[in-house]
Order: sequence, then C-alpha cells, then structure tokens
Amino acid sequence: MESKAQGSSFMKALVVEDTTVQRMVLSAKLRNFQCEITLAVNGKEAVDLFLVGKKFDIIFCDKDMPIMTGPEAVVKIRAMGEIDVKIVGMSADDDAMEVFISAGADVFVPKPIKVQDLESIIKEVMNKNKNTMV
Repeated sequence: MESKAQGSSFMKALVVEDTTVQRMVLSAKLRNFQCEITLAVNGKEAVDLFLVGKKFDIIFCDKDMPIMTGPEAVVKIRAMGEIDVKIVGMSADDDAMEVFISAGADVFVPKPIKVQDLESIIKEVMNKNKNTMV
C-alpha cells in the first residue's frame, strides 16, 4: 500500500510494523512530512521489497514481528548493500536499542515515537538528500 504526498520533494519511507494501529499512527505522522509511504507487516515483507528493486530513503522498523523480526530484516537489508537508506529501529522493549544498533540500524527511537524525534530524523534525511542531489 502506497500513499503519495503532494509536492515536488517527497521522501520514500518504508514502515515495517505488524500492528495495524501503530502502522496507521506512524503513517499519519509521516504524511505531515510529505512522505510517500510503503507498508510492510513483517521483516520478510521489507526484505522482499528490496529484493524486487524498491528503494527507500528511510525505514521505520519495529522489533518484534512474526515471520522475521526487525533486527533480522535490518541485517539482511544491510547485507544486500543497502547502506544509504536510514534505518530507524522502534520498540517499547528495554533492550531494543542495543539489538537494533548491533544489527545495523542507524538510530533507535522508543515507542511511542514523539513527533519531535520523528521531525528531527526526517529533516536529517531530507538535508542529506538535498546535499547528494547537488
């Protein structure tokens, strides 16, 4: 499922989350930042998107999901050579930051995600994209 934001410079965001409500809430927040959103309900779906050639600017990845966990997906995505995509690990678990960072995520944010945290991550990626386009 994709939803495209209006405007010339939108970011491609992948939301990997098995809980419907969490997907909806994060998607709504991302739309406020003009993101084009693709949804995956587990790590395997996320990895499969990369296997068919999809590209994203940023991935928001939950930790505990059926079929393939977030950290497992991060390891596989990085192993495919996807080093330019910013990967954000998300979880309410106490040990999640260490697990995500060791798997190859760039940053970790605790759930529920605060709008300020989301905004700072999005702006960082947008600035990086502007600099690489020049």
